[in-house]
Amino acid sequence: MQQSRLKWQCRRGMRELDVLLSRFLEHQYAAASQPEKAAFEALLTLSDPELVRYLLHGEPCPQTELQCVIDRLRDLD
Repeated sequence: MQQSRLKWQCRRGMRELDVLLSRFLEHQYAAASQPEKAAFEALLTLSDPELVRYLLHGEPCPQTELQCVIDRLRDLD
């Protein structure tokens, strides 16, 4: 997926989400494996309330393929 499109999708309704998602895109996305890139792109399709639960409140994601990227995003804080 194009970097500019991903950057646009990182813009969410909450500044905290914007920062976490954009930081991963800018600093780790290029070096991520293909499965991690796919998981990040899938993560961007989730709703803001879901992202808040997983990224900010620490709830585990039922989609295990997304959990590795969620863990990396949380570690960026």
